[in-house]
Amino acid sequence: MPNFITRRIPNTLTCLNLFSGCVAAVMAFRCQYDLALLFIIVGAVFDFFDGLAARALHAYSAIGKDLDSLADDISFGLAPSVVVFSLLRELAYPEWMSAVAPYFPYAAFLIAVFSGLRLAKFNNDTRQTTSFIGLPVPANALFWAALVAGCHDWLLGMSPWVLLVPVCLTSWLLVSEIPMFSLKFKDLSWAHNKLRFLFLAVCVALLAVLQVQGLAACIVWYVLLSVSAGRRG
Repeated sequence: MPNFITRRIPNTLTCLNLFSGCVAAVMAFRCQYDLALLFIIVGAVFDFFDGLAARALHAYSAIGKDLDSLADDISFGLAPSVVVFSLLRELAYPEWMSAVAPYFPYAAFLIAVFSGLRLAKFNNDTRQTTSFIGLPVPANALFWAALVAGCHDWLLGMSPWVLLVPVCLTSWLLVSEIPMFSLKFKDLSWAHNKLRFLFLAVCVALLAVLQVQGLAACIVWYVLLSVSAGRRG
């Protein structure tokens, strides 16, 4: 009986991630962006611990791998897409865009599509065992959810076409060949983790100063630091 239970702990955590993503999507449809961000963060916590539990309990399975990708595409693909979709529906469209205005918000679902592609690529790419190639889907989800929750009123004054640019850019980053470092620590030595320590130190400052917006800024910092490290390497 104990083995039966422990083997199911990772998949239970993955299901909780999936559940959190569903709730985040509902909150986003209601334009409750703070709650959408909260449940995306909760999903990310469950996503972290399901892998940790699988390794600690040696409870790997093909079903678990597929379930994890499905949960991630809901929590970190669909949920941020709905956040952006709802934001785009709130915008005031100029008269010359009246013909496309009802359909324009659906461009937000590029995030979900490219998140699915990124997850499929990750599952079949043996190069991504200790680092990432392309932007991880949780990072992209946190960027969009924090940006909209923290800068909602400011974003409402922007042109829909201006918002489409970062949607396309982050979608491309998801499937790009840009190396990006992992936050997994094998030890706490400075020599092996100076990039991670630098990242976390700046993130603490950004979050202290900018609060919710700081979370979106942390993701931008992560991308810039990864690109810079890749060029030096």
